Amino acid sequence: MFQILFHQKAAVKRHRTGPLSTERRRYLEHCAAGGARYGEQRKRAKCLLWIAKRLTPCDRRGVDAERLRKIVYGQPAPGPTMAQVFLEFGRPWLKFLGWWRTEREPVPFAEQLEAYLIWMRQERGLTPATIRARSWCATNFLRWCGKSGRDLARLRPEDLDAYFAASADRWSRISVASMSTRLRAFLRYSASTGRCSRRLPEAILSPRVYRLESLPYALSWEDVRKLLTGTVSASPRDVRDRAILMLLAIYGLRRSEVAALRLDQIDWAGHRLWIDRLKRRQPQVYPLQRSVAEALSCYVDTVRPHVPYPQVFIRLQAPHLPIGDGAIYHVVSERLRAFGIKAAHLGPHALRHSCAARLLAERLTLKEIGDHLGHRSTAATRVYTKVDLTALREVGDFDLGDLP
Repeated sequence: MFQILFHQKAAVKRHRTGPLSTERRRYLEHCAAGGARYGEQRKRAKCLLWIAKRLTPCDRRGVDAERLRKIVYGQPAPGPTMAQVFLEFGRPWLKFLGWWRTEREPVPFAEQLEAYLIWMRQERGLTPATIRARSWCATNFLRWCGKSGRDLARLRPEDLDAYFAASADRWSRISVASMSTRLRAFLRYSASTGRCSRRLPEAILSPRVYRLESLPYALSWEDVRKLLTGTVSASPRDVRDRAILMLLAIYGLRRSEVAALRLDQIDWAGHRLWIDRLKRRQPQVYPLQRSVAEALSCYVDTVRPHVPYPQVFIRLQAPHLPIGDGAIYHVVSERLRAFGIKAAHLGPHALRHSCAARLLAERLTLKEIGDHLGHRSTAATRVYTKVDLTALREVGDFDLGDLP
């Protein structure tokens, strides 16, 4: 690997005989297999050698963020720009070796929490997003129990009141209602296994939340057009982001559905798009619009790295791995902020709302809109169609005549 990156014999010898040469070579080969470019690999190799010379034998047992900063900013310290480069290249290398250590706050009753996760996944068959949300809620509650010296088996309703009171300054009324539902589900499972009182789950009283009480946060279709127009260029990032934004805005897909989209779900010849609907537990077929097909084919043919992964959207920088839900959020939020677009929520779900509002303005029924968005009932669709501006204008223009 070193002889491929460096042509001078002295440079090759320096990297081969330097400390941790085997560990550095393995990681460079891993990055090369992921599609790392030649120039980036040379830079990575130099940074890894610089860091390896400053590691001690004790660091093999684990390096945390504070220790890495001490290594990078030790004497003689590099400039601010190079220090940041060393941190960016050093962290993934240490993770690859298994030497990276992150201090995680211990979770009391961890065995009970793990059993709850297995039950949600295997017995209930809940979606990964639901499992993550309920797991976070249960973890947060169990840590509070541990810090306050409370035992799960001896919890009383007064303890639950104290927990919600401690979080009152951080949660809105809607958040409290959501957390109440998730915590009640965890306590019901705990009660069924004899870990807490059976009366405890029913002691959680959620605040009243009125359906459709908040205003919609859909973007105007002009803002959506502005967002898509901003991606018309040959830049690899623009080409990829354009395909992502069109899937979100035109089909109203969830960010998890875009991140999980596979190449075999696109039927180029039949002009169809297959979307796996987790909540419906069956795929849904859409007609592949010409503009979307062009955006996807441009990305796949010219930008997408040649990797063995089936997912459509891959990271632009090496290692070239499939992008996650969080990356989809950042694609949308960063572009909305760059255009100065104001909205209550600047994320992918705002485009899903915009899609629903657009369909409603075109006089589609709630059933048709729900089918397009992949809903199982029209009750879920009403959340996205709270205000029909066209209908409101018609009401406002209605002439009452001479009625007093």
